[in-house]
Amino acid sequence: MNAPLPSSGAPAVPFSVLGLAPVVPVVVVEDAADAVPLARALVAGGLPAIEVTLRTPAAPDAIRAVAAEVPGAVVGAGTVLTPGQVTDAVAAGARFLVSPGCTDTLLAAMRAVGVPFLPGVSTASEVMALLERGVREMKFFPARAAGGTAYLKSLAGPLPQARFCPTGGIGPDTAPEYLALPNVGCVGGSWMLPEDAVAARDWDRVERLAREAAAL
Repeated sequence: MNAPLPSSGAPAVPFSVLGLAPVVPVVVVEDAADAVPLARALVAGGLPAIEVTLRTPAAPDAIRAVAAEVPGAVVGAGTVLTPGQVTDAVAAGARFLVSPGCTDTLLAAMRAVGVPFLPGVSTASEVMALLERGVREMKFFPARAAGGTAYLKSLAGPLPQARFCPTGGIGPDTAPEYLALPNVGCVGGSWMLPEDAVAARDWDRVERLAREAAAL
């Protein structure tokens, strides 16, 4: 768990994102009206942790709607880049935060709000820097481009205390390879949300794909 440093004054985070499900769906919401039925389909399929990326204007309203109307969902905000986005996402109801990278300013902001967070890393030095600051759970991004399972295996030896949620270029065929690694708690991906299914609002298909992902 990403416990704050003793001197930080930040509240302890209440749970580990890495322990919620083997797969965290990475959701880009174009229409906030789709957020609730989409989230319900994912939860029904066994994927309660849902990362809504802050890449569209609809994202804050989508987070707010899922937090209010889908009791089984643990909705989070992804692609968090600034302290302002941290504050706004948590105010909207986000229960965890995910960033593609990390800076001292962003880390301080994420610590301060008291929800779990996964700062992004792609090198051993970045992992070591976060470990020095008391952070042990991280997003490995972009997973495939940064070295994939081979790179994560290499990190496990010298840095066994670090655990990861690899995201980026992962699909149903490669997810099991990541999940088999001792330093991987879950993976992030969007393969259970094909564009044509979301566009057609085919929530039954999304639920079926989510159930297959949860079985990994």
